[in-house]
Amino acid sequence: MIKEPNPKVHAAPEHQPFIYPLKRDFVEPDWRRLPGYKDVTRQEWESALWQRQHAVKSVAELKEAVGRYLPEDLAEGILRDQDERATMSILVPPQMINTMNEKDLRNDPVRRYMLPSYEDRRPEFPSHPKASRDSLHESEMWAVEGLTHRYPTKVLAELISTCPQYCGHCTRMDLVGNSTPQIEKVRFAQPPKKRYELILDYLRKTPSVRDVVVSGGDVANVPIEQLESFVASLMDLPNIRDIRLASKAFQALPQHFLEDKVLRAMERLAKKSRERGIDLALHTHVNHANQVTPLVAKAAKAYLSMGFRDVRNQGVLLRGVNATAKDLLELCFSLLDFGKIMPYYFYMCDMIPSSEHWRIAVWEAQKLQHDIMGYLPGFATPRIVCDVPYVGKRWVHQVADYDRTLGISFWTKNYRTGIEAEDPNAFNRRYEYYDPIDTLPPEGREHWKRQLQLRPAHSKSE
Repeated sequence: MIKEPNPKVHAAPEHQPFIYPLKRDFVEPDWRRLPGYKDVTRQEWESALWQRQHAVKSVAELKEAVGRYLPEDLAEGILRDQDERATMSILVPPQMINTMNEKDLRNDPVRRYMLPSYEDRRPEFPSHPKASRDSLHESEMWAVEGLTHRYPTKVLAELISTCPQYCGHCTRMDLVGNSTPQIEKVRFAQPPKKRYELILDYLRKTPSVRDVVVSGGDVANVPIEQLESFVASLMDLPNIRDIRLASKAFQALPQHFLEDKVLRAMERLAKKSRERGIDLALHTHVNHANQVTPLVAKAAKAYLSMGFRDVRNQGVLLRGVNATAKDLLELCFSLLDFGKIMPYYFYMCDMIPSSEHWRIAVWEAQKLQHDIMGYLPGFATPRIVCDVPYVGKRWVHQVADYDRTLGISFWTKNYRTGIEAEDPNAFNRRYEYYDPIDTLPPEGREHWKRQLQLRPAHSKSE
């Protein structure tokens, strides 16, 4: 018996909540439309050195770059934010400026997270009362300086405390970048060579570790000779099976990763990883579809061609940037179709100071995970995760209990972090994460208002 096709089956993309294929053009925005770059040649634009030399470091330099497109009140708001709220100083390469919509900078998603204005912040609760500088307690879990051992088989190696760009929501704002009027940054005590030696020595003595994330700061700011030497040394350790190089600059400054000397060094590392049976991958951090440009795709293609296991994206969910299903799917399909970059994780924004206007509630993250399912291939459907203090990454539906009124979610874990070897209650304890206060019902907001009133006075640098 032949089964006939069902005549009711129709593709009908116009009836779906999200319409595919994408309507956007995949072109490098013409930087010459911006007053500050109108005479810049392609050779200059594609030079990493030129990009670094012309990175925007102040509101005055932003005015030079975008000229008449920067409203005066927005410029004043960004300046005030630097004086009173910002946890990161301004540093934005021209490549990132070029992905902003100069005709509507006030509402532009890239501007909103790279160059926050005072008016963007929540006036009553710019910070959650439970916010902290090192919100994930990474430095508490340093096995040696710069090496966070949080998970049983994985470590994070922070090689450097600077980046080619500073994102306003940076989870490592305690360590990374220049001090601001609000935040006096902590500094590494050991020089880089000594720290790298101590990290390698610890890993040599700890065979349970198989996976190393090499980060910072940003690996793009580690001199390539030092980075190659460190990663090659990791590959000489018999227990290391996975190495992930983490770089926001892969998107923000792809010119660096396309430099000849960088390509040659990475090619040598890719070759050595194949010979040793080690998976070498590059993780980047793209938060909006507008940031996926042909130069980023060119870099991804180069690294996949030389033998990197994957180029993956770890974004952060940010209100006003990507925290809708449409924006998230647009980003994921742009990464896949244009950049050949794998959507991997989207983290809920961590509870650092001055981040309330970016953060979303756990229930909102759960809804987002629901709403993006079924569109992307399963292997390319990103997991939305909450990085719970003293726990680690948890899928947002793994919450053990949830008080929606007070916005407190409770989480459990199945392993001991590096500071809990002797803790008999590590598996019995429940760990808390806090929703942004403006997502709570009136009684929840009143509760936190009272808590804030009861807090003792504290210094700006706390």
